[in-house]
Amino acid sequence: MTTLYSHPMRRVLNDEAHARPPIAIPSPARLSTLTLFFDGDNDSAQRAAFTELFQRLGIPLPDPRGAHHTGVVGDLTVRWALHTEFVRYTFILSGDCVDPFERTALDRLPKSWLSELPGELMVAIHAVLLPASQEAPASDIAQRWFGGHDLIGAEIGDGNGVAYTDLRLHPDARLAEGFSRYVVIDRNMGPSQCGRMLQRLFEVETYRLLALLALPEAKRQTPELGRLGTQLRSVTQRMAEQTETDARLLDELSDLSAQGEQLIAESQYRFAAARAYYKLVERRITELRESRLPGLQPFREFMERRLVPAMETCETAAQRQERLMARLQRSTALLRTRVEVMHEAQNRALLASMDKRAALQLRLQETVEGLSVGVLTYYAVGLLGYLFKAGKAMGAPLNVELLTGLSVPLVALGVWWGMRRVKQTLHH
Repeated sequence: MTTLYSHPMRRVLNDEAHARPPIAIPSPARLSTLTLFFDGDNDSAQRAAFTELFQRLGIPLPDPRGAHHTGVVGDLTVRWALHTEFVRYTFILSGDCVDPFERTALDRLPKSWLSELPGELMVAIHAVLLPASQEAPASDIAQRWFGGHDLIGAEIGDGNGVAYTDLRLHPDARLAEGFSRYVVIDRNMGPSQCGRMLQRLFEVETYRLLALLALPEAKRQTPELGRLGTQLRSVTQRMAEQTETDARLLDELSDLSAQGEQLIAESQYRFAAARAYYKLVERRITELRESRLPGLQPFREFMERRLVPAMETCETAAQRQERLMARLQRSTALLRTRVEVMHEAQNRALLASMDKRAALQLRLQETVEGLSVGVLTYYAVGLLGYLFKAGKAMGAPLNVELLTGLSVPLVALGVWWGMRRVKQTLHH
């Protein structure tokens, strides 16, 4: 009975340790690998392409949800691996051949399928794995398969193998721009180590080119960043001289910030991917465990001289973006602070004006209150006069004029006291 319950991602995470395992490749063998760059948000076309290939070759269809599959038909092995933004096909043809770079593993594939592959071809490599009995001097290998070009090479796998390449594009009937070439000698590696070493060599070349995708973007943005920096200096100078209104300067800073954010949005992912791919290149070269061959430039040295400057250019562009945005933020904050201080001064002046106006209104109100006491007293005394006259008409012995005159101060005092009480009540 099952008494334990697993996390829903347990199997997926466990199987990640075995993702894209290398294939054991006995020597001799011919290999061809194709790496196609595609939109990472849409990999359905890539899955459909490898499914079609397996069907046409008669290979049993694997789980379509997987990220890597291997199929074998006769002496041909097909390896498909899906990554975030690229897919890699590796075709392995066992057996010896007189001219391995003319008769390659791609000859076994349907031509129509090759011509309809989705994505943009980034890496195309032909490689040959030879036994130790066919090892030859580097100069002979260069003349035979690399057109006499200078080779890059080293002993790999602690001296159990040798790898050569020139990292140039050599003519091929299937691709106008040509294929790169590798020659690997199996001294004492065995099929498993041969598979690991060839996979690392292919990954070094793949990650190298993918890392270099950021270089054109860095070169394109360099003059743009220079222009934005010049405009920012002009704005900060005018801020110091106060030759223009703060509102206009703030609008210019906002426009520069928008342009800077646009540049970051266009390149941030590519620069981050370049850093990640470069780290993978370094890691794969370390895993080759290479040793220098006399007269040849090893893989690490070549990458340090050719790839590192490009990565430093990309890193410099990314740092310039960060510095530019930091300067824009400081300038904008400074200008906003100045605008806020100016607004506070205007508010203080406005409040002082309002206080003065309120004092004037208070004096006017007090004047009106005095007039109001007189007016109310006049009307109240008039009413009392009519009252006194009515009493006299009814026969009361009243002196109307005397009583009216004597009531004036009393009425005035009562009106003044009543208005004061009302004022105190309202104020409270």
